[in-house]
Amino acid sequence: MQLLDKVRRTSKRWLYGVIALMISVGLVAGTPIKSEASIFDLIFNAIQYVQLSNINDAQEVDLGRRTDQALKQQGVRIYNRNPDIVAYVNRIGQTLASTSNRPPSGDFAYTFQIVDDDSINAFATSGGFVYINRGLMESADTEAELAGVMAHEIGHIVGKHSIHRMRELALARGIAGGLGVSRDALVGLGVELALFLPNSRAAENEADTLGFHNMGRAGYDQRGFITFMQKLGREGSPPEFLSTHPNPGNRVSNLESMYNESAVPTATAGSDTTAYRSSIRGL
Repeated sequence: MQLLDKVRRTSKRWLYGVIALMISVGLVAGTPIKSEASIFDLIFNAIQYVQLSNINDAQEVDLGRRTDQALKQQGVRIYNRNPDIVAYVNRIGQTLASTSNRPPSGDFAYTFQIVDDDSINAFATSGGFVYINRGLMESADTEAELAGVMAHEIGHIVGKHSIHRMRELALARGIAGGLGVSRDALVGLGVELALFLPNSRAAENEADTLGFHNMGRAGYDQRGFITFMQKLGREGSPPEFLSTHPNPGNRVSNLESMYNESAVPTATAGSDTTAYRSSIRGL
């Protein structure tokens, strides 16, 4: 079974690698254009540029929406068989988003989706898009454990880690110019970052810290985050989550230190295993 899982994960990463290379060309090529336009008009009407150094909320949401569309077009399946479970995950996410350091605003909203995949994984893209694999939900024992992962992903959005990483990659690959970076090229980078490029340790640590404190503000038992991270470390084979989320040995100890340093932890919600299993029954 472990060998089968490894083959499946490897095949998906190979597929996503091909996707990332094709995104920029495919999206531009698919843009409808008028046949009578000049070549100059075709180039500058088809390509739109984004300045990542001062991207606003509306632009970031647009980029996230386009990345979301690209992911779905290329085979990332979104779970929708049970509307009650979809609504349940969205309620958890919106609760956490509202207490985060970057709550929803007029131009910025959060979108939470379940990926119909039985591997243990979760990821976030720019513009408030958070994805939780069905396999991760099944591996969690309580709502607090699931909320810990979701709060961590929200932490990446709060820290704008995807945007910062896009800028680094665009500069390193020489695709950033005086006009900025092509929006379609950024969508390709977004696919890469979401699916197989690991986050930096600094980004992971910041997302852990932001997520941990956000859980407490939302009323969730912060021990859930700790127990889920411990569970990942005990997996017989490294889950897919750890391929894009580096797992330094001190992450659990850092979370435990934050918990122990809390004055008197009063957040206790989401610790009932029976209630959680009932909420995701039929997943």
